[in-house]
Parts: sequence; structure tokens; C-alpha cells
Amino acid sequence: MSSLLKPFSVCESPCERRGRPSPAPHPQPPLQRLTAATALASLPAHHGSYAARRNLAAAAVGGRKITHPGKAILAGGIAGGIEICITFPTEYVKTQLQLDERANPPRYRGIGDCVKLTVQDHGLRGLYRGLSSLLYGSIPKSAVRFGTFEILSSPMRDATGRLDNTRSLLCGLGAGIAEAIVIVCPMETLKVKLIHDQCSLRPRYRGFFHGVSEIIREQGVRGTYQGLTATVLKQGTNQAIRFYVMNALRNWYKGDDPRKEMHPIVTAMFGATAGAASVFGNTPLDVVKTRMQGLEAHRYKNTVDCAFQILKCEGPQAFYKGTVPRLGRVCLDVAIVFVIYEEVVKLLNNVWITQ
Repeated sequence: MSSLLKPFSVCESPCERRGRPSPAPHPQPPLQRLTAATALASLPAHHGSYAARRNLAAAAVGGRKITHPGKAILAGGIAGGIEICITFPTEYVKTQLQLDERANPPRYRGIGDCVKLTVQDHGLRGLYRGLSSLLYGSIPKSAVRFGTFEILSSPMRDATGRLDNTRSLLCGLGAGIAEAIVIVCPMETLKVKLIHDQCSLRPRYRGFFHGVSEIIREQGVRGTYQGLTATVLKQGTNQAIRFYVMNALRNWYKGDDPRKEMHPIVTAMFGATAGAASVFGNTPLDVVKTRMQGLEAHRYKNTVDCAFQILKCEGPQAFYKGTVPRLGRVCLDVAIVFVIYEEVVKLLNNVWITQ
């Protein structure tokens, strides 16, 4: 009778257990060597809730939860939309200074003069000219960037969930190329044309949709992909540098404990550092890209010719035009994006349970 009172699973009856010798107990691993993976394997099916088992599975890789690509896409999109609304005036000033060629009498004497003349001629709204093209593109751009990075990096992580610096560089390069081709090139082309058009005595474009329709009517879809080579080079190196620096700082901060939490302020500081590194690393490519996407792009045969003409007519210092406003914009941009991305992922982890 006592054997009938023993617990049994739904797949075996008491009668089956009665004639079967009890299995030898499995030796318990030492506490210090018990990982989330071994704990999950030893957890009986009838113990614990389903959500608890899912959370334990997510922590099986050295305690670091690998972000699901769907969460990365959603969190990246939200972060990108918020960031661009905050930082766009610095992007506007940077673009205007890069378009202001020495070959013609320069219109702006510097950052302050550019802001002053823009507000004087167009009001505060003038500093947000071209925002719609970036806003419509920034959400999918960040979504593609972080989604691609997670897809590429997941199989490259080691048993503890860490991603080494070299692999983070390659994954960042892949993410930058993907976002350049899918989103950034047409988005940047439209932004630059709208900003450049505002400098004209008689602006042609009445707004974003009118500008897009006119550009496509006159030049076809190809007109929105001007400077593709320069954009791919710029975005690829951009994200390679940023993810490399961010990952290196994250690995340094966490040391041997991949589960160590990073405070948002620390994330922001690391993001700003990564953004600054990318500015000094590839601003020359950004200048060439901007010229190739402006209204005077027809003057250049290709990306190499554009770079050669800038060097010949304006000198090497022209390749760093707009560095200061770009530095302020990018440092703030990358810091905000990484902080919002990390916090949104944490929120999604609580409401969206994934394997």
C-alpha cells in the first residue's frame, strides 16, 4: 500500500513503478559549478511554472540573456524615433556647413552664424527642415541596425554569451551595410536635398511628400539612391566603430561577470564615447556622402571624383567640415539610442517571453 502513495508522473502508473527498481539518484554537481543550463536540465517537468522555466532557459548562456531579434527590431525602432526628434537641429547645422563650399563665397561663418541666419530667415521651424525624412527613416533604420546586429552576433557568442571585440566589429559592419542599403541612402538623399533646397532663393519643394514626388518624377527611384557607395562606406564604418567600442567598453566594465547590470548613465557614457570615435574615424566619408547627395551632385562623376575635387579645390581640412556639430549630434545620438534600446529591451523581456 505504501508504494501506491508514492508520487508518479502522468506517463507511468503505480503498477509500472511497483515492479521497477528505483533508479540510482544522480549525483548533485558542486554548487559552484551549477549553471543555469544544468539547473534547467535537472528541473522536473511538474515542478515550477512554465514562465519560470522560460526565464531559466533564457539565462542558460552564462547568465546573459541574448536579445531576441524581434525585440531588437522593436526596441531599436523606438529608440531611433525618440533620438532623432531630440538631436535633429545639430544634424541640420552639420549638413548646411558641409554643403557650404569654399569654391563659392561661404554663406555661414560658423555654427552660431548658421543657426542665427536660419532662425532669422525661417524661424525656429527652419532648424527642423528635413526632419520628416529622417523621422520616417530613423525608426526603420535603427530597427534594421539592431535587428541585424543581433542576428549576426547570436551565433558568434561564446558559452558565456560574450562577444569578442573582433566579432563585434564584423557584426557592426554588417549592420551598417544593411541599414545603408535598405534605409539610410534614400533617407539621407531626401534629407540633404530638402535642406539644400532651403538655401535657394526660390525653394522648389513645399514639403517632404512634394519633394519626394518631384525627385522621383524627375530622376526616378534612382534619384533617391545618390551617393550609395559613399553611404555604404560611411554607415558600414560608422556601425563597425560604434559597436566595436561599445562592446569593448561593456566587456571591460563587466569583467568576468556577464550578468553584471549596467546603469543607464554608464551606458550613456560608453555610447557617447563610441559615437565620438565614429565621428573622428569617418567624417571625411560623411562629407563626401553629403556632397554626392546634394543638389549639385551632378558636378561629380563618382565618389572618388568627388573626394578628389574636394581635396583639390578646398584642401584636406574640408573633409572635416561640420565635425563639431556632428560630434555633438552623434555623441548625443548614440548615447540616447543605446540607453533607450537597453531599457526598452528590459521592458520587453517582462512582457514578451521568448526562448
